[in-house]
Amino acid sequence: MKTFVTGATGFIGASIVRELLRDGREVRVLVRPSSNLSNLKGLDVEIWKGDLLEAHGLRNGLKGCDVLYHAAADYRLWTRNPAEMYRTNVGGTNAVLSAALESGVSRVVYTSSVGTLGKPGDGTSGNENTKVSLADMVGPYKKSKFLAEREAEKFIAKGLPLVIVNPSTPVGPWDIKPTPTGKIIVDYLKRKMPAYLDTGLNLIAVEECARGHILAEQKGCVGQKYILGNTNLSLCDIFRMLQEITGIPAPKVRLPYTPVLVAAWLNEGFSRMTGREPLIPLAGVRMARHHMYFDSGMAVSELGLTQAPVIEALERAVRWFRTNQYA
Repeated sequence: MKTFVTGATGFIGASIVRELLRDGREVRVLVRPSSNLSNLKGLDVEIWKGDLLEAHGLRNGLKGCDVLYHAAADYRLWTRNPAEMYRTNVGGTNAVLSAALESGVSRVVYTSSVGTLGKPGDGTSGNENTKVSLADMVGPYKKSKFLAEREAEKFIAKGLPLVIVNPSTPVGPWDIKPTPTGKIIVDYLKRKMPAYLDTGLNLIAVEECARGHILAEQKGCVGQKYILGNTNLSLCDIFRMLQEITGIPAPKVRLPYTPVLVAAWLNEGFSRMTGREPLIPLAGVRMARHHMYFDSGMAVSELGLTQAPVIEALERAVRWFRTNQYA
């Protein structure tokens, strides 16, 4: 069985590839000519050079493949040109799934995000069925992923055998960019985290998240969404774990939300003039106003998603960032 993976050079995608290879699967990966291939170094994969928006190349790349994992996405909390993000996340999803429908693959796993899901607002955790709308989305990343998920649902209606997975906040090795969450860990290791906002995240080991994708392929119901998460933690709790792992003292100062929001507005305005990434991304501050807590019970009960203590994933992330001289 040959499997086609988009986004294989990225954080989640690289872990999906490793899990597939561990299962003895043949893997073909879509990479752009300009892609950084360090996450694929030493892996027995077939490289297919192309672009998410190039239909002919996608159809050719899918020839002979039974399964598609579409994990590619433009994941940033700030971009000077949001149209580029929509083109990749929405347009790219449409193009890849169109090619998959024409190719007749037997199963597609589409990587969405918990950012596209609703939050109950009563202190409980969100799930796959919590009501949500585009108006609830903060920033171009969440909006583009929300719209991309709607594209995926259109293809399900057309008969594409697709399962949606919604990862929470993966942590672990191979976070080469790094992701916004990885950057928090790197900044902590560099002692650049003197204070914090009162917010919360659901963490999962990136390896568990990748295995959850494969479980979704094997056991998931077509048309169903599955939250791939593990433990809900406040940012303060995460820092306490990092203190336990590293011995670096956790920040003790909790910042009030409003002054940080004002600073983010000013910082983003400066970034739009200069093109330089803001030190305080506005979308990140606006997201931090809500605890991003989610219930992954459906993935555990229906797919058999495993959930080891997340401190172990943080330990692997710290070790990988230090080994690769990020901090």
